[in-house]
Amino acid sequence: MHASVSGEGAPVILLHGLFGMGSNLGSLARALAGEFEVHQLDLLNHGRSSWQEHSDLNDLAVSVIEYMKSNGLVPAAVIGHSLGGKVAMQMALAWPDDVSAVVAADIAPVEYAASHDAVFSAIAAVEAARPESRSDAGEVMGEFVTEGSVVQFLALSLKREPDGSYDWRFNAAALRDNYEEFRKAPRGAPYPGAAMFVYGLESSYVDEAGMAAASRLFPKARFEGIPDTGHWLHAEKPEAFNSAVLGFLRQGVGKESIQE
Repeated sequence: MHASVSGEGAPVILLHGLFGMGSNLGSLARALAGEFEVHQLDLLNHGRSSWQEHSDLNDLAVSVIEYMKSNGLVPAAVIGHSLGGKVAMQMALAWPDDVSAVVAADIAPVEYAASHDAVFSAIAAVEAARPESRSDAGEVMGEFVTEGSVVQFLALSLKREPDGSYDWRFNAAALRDNYEEFRKAPRGAPYPGAAMFVYGLESSYVDEAGMAAASRLFPKARFEGIPDTGHWLHAEKPEAFNSAVLGFLRQGVGKESIQE
C-alpha cells in the first residue's frame, strides 16, 4: 500500500474518495503534521497501491488495518472523505480497538443510489482514446461530465505511458466492477469511540436519515456542517475543514490520551 508520511505524534490515517489518491488530502495532512504523524494512503486499486479484481468495503478496510498493524500504528485515528469515509467507518465498526477515533467527511453509513454513470463513461472514453495530452483527456471527459471541477479531479489520476499517451493511474475495470459494493452501507456493532461527521451544507450526501444512521452506529458522534460548500469540502473550504478536523482530534485523541 502506497503511503506518504509526515509529522510526529499520535498516528492519523487519511483515506481519499473514489477515483482519488492520498495526495487529494494534502492540505489536511499539512495542517495536521505539526501535531500528529500523518499517513496519506492510496486505497486498493487507486494511485500507486496494488490492484486486485475484488475490492468491497471490507477488503479496503482490511488492507488499511494490515498497513496499520505492520507499521505499528494501532490504534490510530482514521479520517476519510466519501468512499474513504465509508472505509474509515467500516474499520471502526469491525475493529474498534484499532481505531482511536473516526472522521467521516461528507458521507454517512447508508447505501447510496448509483450516481457515477457519466464519470464511468468519461473514464472509458479516455481509455479508448488514449489522449496524448492532459488537455485532450479533459476534452474527452467533458463530453460526458459537465462539472469542470470533476474533470479536474479526475485528471489528477492520469499518468503518462511510455508511448506518450495518457491512461488512468487507478484500476478502472475493478472500480467499475466493484461499484455496487462501494455503494453499500458499512456494517458492524456500534462503535464506542469518538466520531465526527463533517459535511458540506450544500451537499446532498448527508441528510437527516444519514445523520440518524450515523447516530445509531456511532453513539458519540458529533456533526459539523460547513456553510457554502458541497461534497468537495476539503478542497472548497480547506481552512474550515482542516480547523474542524484538527479541533476534533485535539479533544481527546492526542498522543497522551491514546496511550492511556
